Amino acid sequence: MNPRLTSFRGRHDGQRAVLVANGPSLNRMDLSFLRHETAIGLNKIHLGIKRFGFYPRYLVAVNDRVVAQSAPEIRAMNCVKFISQRNADIVPENALTFHINTANPPARFCNNIAQGVHEGWTVSYAAMQIAFYLGFQELIIIGMDHRFEYTGRPNDPCRMIGADPNHFSADYFGGGQTWDNPDLLRSEESYRIARSEFEKAGRRIIDATVDGACEVFEKTDYRQFFGETR
Repeated sequence: MNPRLTSFRGRHDGQRAVLVANGPSLNRMDLSFLRHETAIGLNKIHLGIKRFGFYPRYLVAVNDRVVAQSAPEIRAMNCVKFISQRNADIVPENALTFHINTANPPARFCNNIAQGVHEGWTVSYAAMQIAFYLGFQELIIIGMDHRFEYTGRPNDPCRMIGADPNHFSADYFGGGQTWDNPDLLRSEESYRIARSEFEKAGRRIIDATVDGACEVFEKTDYRQFFGETR
């Protein structure tokens, strides 16, 4: 258990957050609205900060390869960071960095992140548990395209030759970096659990991804949603 994390319980009760995933659909969006929202970024979102013109309030990164490939950039980010405890040696705790237990989480959906977080085969699911603990009433997802080009089996390590077609930046895993193949079926299992937990608590997750392939969450058009609710 990490007692430092208890200070985050209910910090954003009743508020709204935007979960910014890393799909290429981000390149088709006008993300200026994020300057007025509480954004939770994932993994290598630092690659798009200047181009997209926003800065996340929170960052979640739990995949060992991602953290190892981007440790200097993650350490340099000026936001609250939730990083897997496994990576404590390369991204140590400090005033903005908090380690979360993902090795032996206490539940499939962890309501208390101080005890642990289930990775759920996708960093988005880890972020959903963190958003729940922070107390957000609404979690709006963008950039969760839920479609990938890859060879091999789900979860297998794969070296990506050439540009990365699966993320908003060609350099995300491009140029010979190794990534873990996605597991869409298990990711969807995780998403269904997250939706159920949010709805049991009277909250909701809304998917505003442009042309997103995930069918688990309620859908909305981001332009209409943020235009109407700002």
